[in-house]
Amino acid sequence: MRIIKRLYGFILKSFLPLFAMTFFIVLFIVLMQFLWKYIDDLVGKGLSMDVLAELFFYAAVSMVPMALPLAILLASLMTFGNLGEKSELTAIKASGVSLLQVMKPLIILITFIAVGAFFFQNDVLPKAQVKMWTLLFSMKQKSPEVEIPEGVFYDQIPGYNLYVKSKNRETGMLHDVMIYDLSKGGDNATILLADSARLAFTEDSRYLYLHLFKGEQFENLREQRALDKNVPFRRESFYDKEVLIPFDANFNRLDEGGMRKQYVGKNIKELRQTIDSVSLRVDSIGAQYTAELIKSRALLNTNPNYDSHREQTKPRELPPLNMDSIWTALGAAEMANIFRVARNQNEIQKNDNQFRAAVMRDENKTIRRHEIELIKKFTLSVACLIFFFIGAPLGAIIRKGGLGTPLVISVLLFLVYYIIDNTGYKMARDGHIAVWIGMWLSTAILLPLGIYVTIKAMNDSAVFNKDLYQQLFRKIFGIRETRHVPLKEVIIRDVNPNVARGKLAVLYGSVCVWERRHRQVMSYARYWKQGFDIKGILSISDKMERVVEYMADSRDVKVIHQLNQFPVLKRLWIYRPASKRWLRLGLMWFAPVGLPIYLVALTYGRRLRQDMKRIEETSIKTMEVLRDQK
Repeated sequence: MRIIKRLYGFILKSFLPLFAMTFFIVLFIVLMQFLWKYIDDLVGKGLSMDVLAELFFYAAVSMVPMALPLAILLASLMTFGNLGEKSELTAIKASGVSLLQVMKPLIILITFIAVGAFFFQNDVLPKAQVKMWTLLFSMKQKSPEVEIPEGVFYDQIPGYNLYVKSKNRETGMLHDVMIYDLSKGGDNATILLADSARLAFTEDSRYLYLHLFKGEQFENLREQRALDKNVPFRRESFYDKEVLIPFDANFNRLDEGGMRKQYVGKNIKELRQTIDSVSLRVDSIGAQYTAELIKSRALLNTNPNYDSHREQTKPRELPPLNMDSIWTALGAAEMANIFRVARNQNEIQKNDNQFRAAVMRDENKTIRRHEIELIKKFTLSVACLIFFFIGAPLGAIIRKGGLGTPLVISVLLFLVYYIIDNTGYKMARDGHIAVWIGMWLSTAILLPLGIYVTIKAMNDSAVFNKDLYQQLFRKIFGIRETRHVPLKEVIIRDVNPNVARGKLAVLYGSVCVWERRHRQVMSYARYWKQGFDIKGILSISDKMERVVEYMADSRDVKVIHQLNQFPVLKRLWIYRPASKRWLRLGLMWFAPVGLPIYLVALTYGRRLRQDMKRIEETSIKTMEVLRDQK
């Protein structure tokens, strides 16, 4: 029991520093992404460091749901990868401790982290997001610092355009200044020209103060004579003039109340209340629209025999109306008037229906956004558990520590998770699929992966064995293998040339018999009914491997060279694509599938005959080499 406690302590000491390191690294990376996204709204506003620090703090808190799962995945991969790379995990398993028992303290820890993530999502994150978005919108509305460039028009002051030909950096004097005052509209523009000017702010930073020297002012006077086609203007010359331009350079925080009413600022209780109230409103609006449509349907029915209460027709003794005769009796002006009235009524009805559809669409969008935010409260906790059960078994399987391989695998898995999650989110937000399907889509896809790698790691399966996958790839696509028989330095059993020649003679005879039976190209019907002679191929392969195994102890370099000339025969699926006869017959009659497979099989059959010819020639040459050894 004491050993198990020490083991748990060792696992926790190995995991916690890596988790803390990876969490802050990932949080820093996503925070830099946030800064890069909103850098244009922050630069050039003259914001103080405390305001920027406050924004980055709330942004970092808001980025925790993105950084936490990736940090758990990377830390668990590195922890168990280090244990596997240093053979510590092997020693632990050899002592009788299973992988699941090794993971037990971390499972408990991640469970507590997942529970804490739920309360973080419900209680802390809404407040942080409210403050972050309020600060960000306040910064967007703040006026930029006045930094008038030389030689171009500056239009960052609302209603004004300023042009400065040159500036004196030491004295702050502006030379050859042009000011276009468009605050009253283009027809009432005021133009100021000055040889020089000074620029400053008032004490309350709400006005821009310009002190102009030696210039002229031109002002349109359209407001005084609005009906005159010729616009009068006024010209004024001055040597000293002061101008105040409204320009609020202060940083004014917006009220957080409006943001608290949005879905990002609500907890589970508030989200459910909003969903219920909006759903009730949508139902009532829908019922109202339905009643109006039913009423309009009843009013539009002009049949005098129509009973709108029972929606049944009651025959009455009335003469039928001939609408064609009534229509042809109308004049051209009356017809045009009827058409105009009908068109106006249709346009009014169309606009009314479009407005009602927009109202219902907005209300349903509000419901979906709140439902998405409600499900997000739970997805983070589940994602933490899933990423741990992916990372820890993968680390035990790949047995690679450090930041190299674990970082690559973590980033790839997280990219897959992020793409699937973002796709599901957008489809749920736009109403293409149900909200719960879109938000749980990434979890539903990654959960089987976590179960699979956990089972494989517990059973010590070679999931990432490169040779296993290469062999499977060669078997599927029929890739040739090169035989490599090395010359042994120490030989315990010498090769008897007579025995070797006897084995080679048997192999040569088997190949000759096989070649006589398969001289002709196999027909389409025979291929699907019988296929290749798999037993004969495997028999020849077995005899050839026995020859190679026996003669591999030879001391002669020529013999070893000849052994390496023997091909490697494998049983390929193309020799007999289906084991069931009924399935082979079905593929034979279904030519769009059967014919391409048959054409590929002809290519492999030709290659098989070449291999048999090569076995025959190599057997003869090897027997000649053995004969020369006498």
